[in-house]
Amino acid sequence: MRIITSALLDEVSAQAAATPRRRKNHNLHPSDDFCCHRLLNAIEPGSYIQPHRHLDPLKDESMVILRGLLGVVSFDGEGNVTATRVLRPGGEAVAVDIPHGEFHTVLGLAAGTVFFEAKAGPYLPLTAAEKAPWAPAEGDGAAPAYLESLAGLFR
Repeated sequence: MRIITSALLDEVSAQAAATPRRRKNHNLHPSDDFCCHRLLNAIEPGSYIQPHRHLDPLKDESMVILRGLLGVVSFDGEGNVTATRVLRPGGEAVAVDIPHGEFHTVLGLAAGTVFFEAKAGPYLPLTAAEKAPWAPAEGDGAAPAYLESLAGLFR
């Protein structure tokens, strides 16, 4: 049995804050090819995850907030925002289940944000068809302005 402690959340948050991408996974599953992925995902403000979808019908994705504030954004196929929600521990919304095929992204809205994520394995990199063609790629010069526009949805 493994216990997820506040100290572990502190450690993963510190690692996220120290990385250029401003996020860090702590996998609970034994390997990338394992059938069920369970992980802690620490994400700091300023981390950009290109909107994407998972096309595999087995890759619905669930997220449960453990600490901080997580902004969740869903989009239609043209990039129009269809829904936003803030997840906060003890708040009205504490989890989200995203069906395969739905474009989405998440944003850390507070320092120290950590959520638990679960989805089917194995890990496979996103394909071109899974990445939102209307959103800048991670590392693209337009990504910071786009991230700022997404963050503005939560102000």
